Amino acid sequence: MITLRQLAHWKATGQKFAVLTAYDYTFAKLVAAAGVPVILVGDSLGQVMLGYPSTQPVTLEEMIHHTRAVMRGAGTTLVVADMPFMSYQVSVEDALRNAGRLVKEGGAQAVKLEGGADFAEVIRAIVRAGIPVMAHIGLRPQSVHQHGYRTQATDAAGRRQLLLDAKAVEKAGAFAVVVEKAEASATGAVTRALHIPVIGCGSGPDCDAQVLVTYDVLGLFPDFTPSFVKQYARLGDAARIALSAFDADVRTGKFPAKTPAPAVSTKDSRGNGKRKKGRLS
Repeated sequence: MITLRQLAHWKATGQKFAVLTAYDYTFAKLVAAAGVPVILVGDSLGQVMLGYPSTQPVTLEEMIHHTRAVMRGAGTTLVVADMPFMSYQVSVEDALRNAGRLVKEGGAQAVKLEGGADFAEVIRAIVRAGIPVMAHIGLRPQSVHQHGYRTQATDAAGRRQLLLDAKAVEKAGAFAVVVEKAEASATGAVTRALHIPVIGCGSGPDCDAQVLVTYDVLGLFPDFTPSFVKQYARLGDAARIALSAFDADVRTGKFPAKTPAPAVSTKDSRGNGKRKKGRLS
């Protein structure tokens, strides 16, 4: 099981690590099987899975639903669930209650919330209640109407604020902090100043870890790909080709074949053949 102590050890020894999003059982299984140590059930599921224009419409119930699914497939991977917009901004009491629901009902092992020094009190209260918190500073998608999507910490004042926010969330008890879309040298300075892992998201190479949306990495989200993303596959293109081929085969009568394909068999531990059932059988 990946623990917070393991992440702290990697920070201390300079071992970088990856974080990827997952929003369902199947992708949680894939991410875990790939050896990625941390899964983020991000509120980015609003855009990727639900078709919302931003992360703001995502509800706590939706986050709990998707976190439960991820937990069924995550294995020994550490699972962190995002606290959605307005689930922690109203009061400390609300924040505690909603963080608790993500853990009790969703099964999350930690929660993530956007905010720096302005949310240190909230982070401190959640941690005091026994729930680990990952902070999120720099660009804050939940506050896009206030701050926009521009790169953060590009001037002296911005650099000072980024460092102030980072130190504040560390002091409040956060076990790690995501820095999204901040100027690379400013993020590097934050990484060197903190004792907790700094997880970059479009914030340069000097962070202790990097997080990306899995659908972006695999080329599965057609609407938009951030400029800082590296696509390791184009599965969206492959899927469209495959689905189009299936459609054509059905229309031309090539599928299903007149002679049924033989059942797929596996062998048990004694070498005996076993019929493998499909989901529809």
